[in-house]
Amino acid sequence: MRTFHTLAAAGAALLGVNAQHVHLQIPEVQEHVHSMLREFKEYTDYDGPSSTYWNHPSPRPNRPVFTAQESCDYWLADIKHQGLAAFNSNPSGYQVFRNVRDFGAKGDGVTDDAPAINAAISSGGRCAPGQCASSTTTPAIVYFPPGTYNVNSSIIDYYYTQLIGNPKCLPVIRPFPLFQGGLGVIDADPYVAGGNLGFGSTNVFWRQIRNFIIDLTLVPHTSAITGIHWPTAQATSIQNVQFKMSSAPGTQHQGIFIESGSGGFMTDLTFDGGLNGAAFGNQQFTMRNFVFRNAVTAISQIWDWGWTYQGITIENCSVGLDMSSGGPENQAVGSVTFIDSNISNTGVGIKTAFGPNSQPPAAGSLILENADFNNVPIAVQGANGTTDLQGNTHVTAWGQGHSYTPNGPNNFKGAIAPVNRPTSLVQGNGRYYTRSKPQYEQHSLKDFVSARDYGATGDGHTDDTTALQRAITEAAAQDKILFLDHGDYIVRTTIRIPSGSRIVGETYSVILSQGSFFNNMDSPQPVVQIGTRGETGSVELSDFIVSTQGQQQGATLFEYNLISAASSPSGLWDVHGRVGGFAGSDLQYAQCPSTPGTTIDSGNLDRNCIAAFMGMHITESASGLYLENVWLWTADHDIEDPGLRQITIYAGRGLLDQSKAGTIWLYGTSSEHFTLYQYQFADGARNVFAGQVQTETPYYQPNPSAPLPFPYVASLSDPKFPRKTATDGSLVIPDANAWGLRIIDSSAIFVYGAGLYSFFNNYSTACSNQGNGEQCQNSIFDLENSKDITVYNLNTVGTHYMLEINDQVSAIYSQNLDGFVDTIALFRST
Repeated sequence: MRTFHTLAAAGAALLGVNAQHVHLQIPEVQEHVHSMLREFKEYTDYDGPSSTYWNHPSPRPNRPVFTAQESCDYWLADIKHQGLAAFNSNPSGYQVFRNVRDFGAKGDGVTDDAPAINAAISSGGRCAPGQCASSTTTPAIVYFPPGTYNVNSSIIDYYYTQLIGNPKCLPVIRPFPLFQGGLGVIDADPYVAGGNLGFGSTNVFWRQIRNFIIDLTLVPHTSAITGIHWPTAQATSIQNVQFKMSSAPGTQHQGIFIESGSGGFMTDLTFDGGLNGAAFGNQQFTMRNFVFRNAVTAISQIWDWGWTYQGITIENCSVGLDMSSGGPENQAVGSVTFIDSNISNTGVGIKTAFGPNSQPPAAGSLILENADFNNVPIAVQGANGTTDLQGNTHVTAWGQGHSYTPNGPNNFKGAIAPVNRPTSLVQGNGRYYTRSKPQYEQHSLKDFVSARDYGATGDGHTDDTTALQRAITEAAAQDKILFLDHGDYIVRTTIRIPSGSRIVGETYSVILSQGSFFNNMDSPQPVVQIGTRGETGSVELSDFIVSTQGQQQGATLFEYNLISAASSPSGLWDVHGRVGGFAGSDLQYAQCPSTPGTTIDSGNLDRNCIAAFMGMHITESASGLYLENVWLWTADHDIEDPGLRQITIYAGRGLLDQSKAGTIWLYGTSSEHFTLYQYQFADGARNVFAGQVQTETPYYQPNPSAPLPFPYVASLSDPKFPRKTATDGSLVIPDANAWGLRIIDSSAIFVYGAGLYSFFNNYSTACSNQGNGEQCQNSIFDLENSKDITVYNLNTVGTHYMLEINDQVSAIYSQNLDGFVDTIALFRST
């Protein structure tokens, strides 16, 4: 999502695709961000320790949290580093992998290591905040060996950067008592001259932080210090990080601060102490497996449109989740989905501002499912301190907001029927299955082989098909883990990944299709094929991207065929599809500029900009697939362009699931700007968990309208366009724009949070203003001939009707207002 640029000085959140050419101000979000910056001014203005503090309640006594591991050998530190930034101005001289010790960091707990760490991050003319909007040509892994790295100023993160510590012996980043840094010991998007964020927060893609202890305890507890400042967007993650903060009375410490962006995913985080374990404000996020202990407030939810929490543990806090921001007169939190979680020894489990007359009327939506409240007197507190749900109980399912079951709207607050979870989707404890990205810390260097050592160049020019295929095939046959050194690997026929494969990229290595094999729309071909039809077994894939170069009318980025057991499914973590907009794609502003002033039809459409047939296809016989933090993106702007100018790229279909056996998990996934739809579950698809899916309609539509340039394919259950002419009074609403979500002839599809957004018509944002009737498209969620469908916290933008059920529109936006979005807390089919 590329829509906001936060101007801190004015608290402005602007809808647009770049800082120079802003298209729309969103007053609702502008107000939330401004309020958040005011409330957290002591953090955003931090320039050293303070001797004063606010009079907040004290957290409960601290408990020991952290343990050390013994053996610290880690393959990533020892493997030969041969990564190549193929489209950098100096590929042979550019360093992809950096060890902070090589730049002078000591890790001795005494030296100020901030200058050395920042040198490791910035070296090589990289994309710096405030100097560069975005770039894919200066990737970096910045590795921290075990040690204690004291810092007296912020560690400044750069674009396309992975900060990685040793997962066996977590390095400690510890600010000195007189820390003089700014907003965050690690500041991933610092404020620069003029009060702007250095990177537009909704344009910050492809970055990670993992495997650290952030220890704030040397800094006086009365100082408003933050561990990580993380305004961010898609294809980003924080994993396996522990935050140690003071739990002394009056503590002002906080672990993570996010004020804006369009995320995102985080997992496996521990917060001990602090005034706020974390403070969050962003359009949407998926977060799982968090532990909060001994904080005043575990989670301060300042604003959002949709947020999914899974596997959260909160212990010994005053408030577990505070989503009351703005109060009942102006609720700033749109919706929260909170599942498979436990809150204990805490005064108020979840604090809201929702009530009979709260505004906006659909804001403050909350869904609980499979949540325990132990020694928690109040499970859910409503507006003005009312007890809406008594504590000390197990909550099977409970919610508040607007419901359509399937008709509505109905205002509800109370117990609801839970999802009847298929046994194939859950673990023994009844929670949904989860699995963290493997880092292979228990494997030694001898268990790895390198793609470069098999002759694959990754130079963005050489045909690497044969060498890369050999590397993948032999690694699987030898039970080795394939390290895909950073590079752009040109492939001219399908790359086949057999069962048993384990492939790890290096800061988003790219498999890049090229040539005529992928350029026949009547005979589409997968760029990466995971298993063949009928093959059993599983794979583990992480940290790489599949893309296309130039015209590729028949390219399907991923085809998944494996039959994997529910107990050991295949997994894709931080694996993304990217179509156009980057160096080496031949699909940038120079080749495919936006043309809003020209009426586009089949006669003048630039077919050189037809760049993909489909993002991902889960085929009929496939089963057992776990996706975590996977983004399928057709570029709306040129990533390398200083002005981030808009482009028009055509890619047919987003994610298609036709698996009849199912057992599919989608954690923190998004699919954007595909011509026909973003997500489609069809032809008997079933048994799907989807936790916070997010979509955007192509910015160019309806110029041209769907399906142009992709003809209807019956075997894929393509939607038919145009649909019925859509009118509402004097409004004539586009009826041939892409669907955000389609569920066709399917069952047992469970969506735990969805953001389906339509911001533009022909690059104009006037259509998404509620005051103009939300007329970007007629409807965005299509349900046909399906049963046992549940969607929690459906949030839409720019669509006149939120639903279409068996060709009948439903849920007009004006009955479900929630600030800039429209929200239905509970949708169920009959």
